[in-house]
Amino acid sequence: MNTVEQIEHNKKVLLDALEASLGVVTTACRKVNLSRGIFYVYYNSDDDFKKAVDDLANVALDFAESQLHKQIQEGVPASTIFYLKTKGKRRGYIEKTEQDINIHHPQKIFNKQHPHGLEIKLSNN
Repeated sequence: MNTVEQIEHNKKVLLDALEASLGVVTTACRKVNLSRGIFYVYYNSDDDFKKAVDDLANVALDFAESQLHKQIQEGVPASTIFYLKTKGKRRGYIEKTEQDINIHHPQKIFNKQHPHGLEIKLSNN
């Protein structure tokens, strides 16, 4: 196998290993006995390889979503709540924090006569 064929072979086995590892580069590189450095040389120099690697991120996301759906079907309350908070926002499943902030002008509070005849003033400086 010549150098170009070897590089193309390496890229293919890396992509297969990345898919199996859900995009974890270190795991994929160990599986195919290639260094992370070689992976990043390929990633930064080959736009097609880079696109294929980036597309694999969706595989990991799809897997995570499928696990979430399984947990919802199994009746895991935290999973159901998480799903509704993230995907059900348009239907009103959001958490709101209400704050009542009253700001009083300091001059109104502190520029008063002290009961013992002292005047208390607050400087704006």
